[in-house]
Amino acid sequence: MSRVIFDIETIGVDFDSLEPAQQEYLLRYAETEEEEEKVKDSLALYPLTGEIVALGMLNPDTLRGVMYFQAPDVEIEPFEEGGIKFETGTEREILERFWDVIKSYDQFVTFNGRTFDCPFIMIRSAINRIKPTRELMPNRYNGPHIDLLDQLTFYGATRRRFSLDMWCRAFGIESPKAEGITGQDVQRLFREGRYLEIARYCVRDLFATKELLFHWETYLKFRPSQ
Repeated sequence: MSRVIFDIETIGVDFDSLEPAQQEYLLRYAETEEEEEKVKDSLALYPLTGEIVALGMLNPDTLRGVMYFQAPDVEIEPFEEGGIKFETGTEREILERFWDVIKSYDQFVTFNGRTFDCPFIMIRSAINRIKPTRELMPNRYNGPHIDLLDQLTFYGATRRRFSLDMWCRAFGIESPKAEGITGQDVQRLFREGRYLEIARYCVRDLFATKELLFHWETYLKFRPSQ
């Protein structure tokens, strides 16, 4: 069975670029300046106020993959690094390439993809007038999507949903955050033009997810005796 891991990095729009009605809606329940800033800092979390700046895909069995990322106003020729092909493009081009690749795989794997990556990709694709080539939100329990956060929390049976970083550290897997970059840094890095750093950070997420997948398959996934 062919399978692929994917992960995205996102940024929020400039709050001041939003129309007054949108700003008012977003700040409706913010009562202090601190709460207003928190709202503005969270725009990258939602596809209506954010966009995809990096999207990576990794075959966990061949360790080959691709990283599509935005690098506006900078010319970066396609290159390969550690089995990953790096290519730049607009958000629309990134999404078009994603849908072209994902249709070739039987199974796809994410960490928290069911509540973040998949809906984000689908909504941003619709905004860009791009039709999906497959269903990213299939049956939660026996479909082709393995969301490792679902699996590790036993579909929400445990009380807390820990981050990828926490799960990696608990299982002795090198954390993608070990080099000091987290998802909260992506907005700043993009603003500073550090596009390759974002892309490489996303690649580290892919490989960490691959290790987490293998750990889950080896020690947690139940297989009835033959």
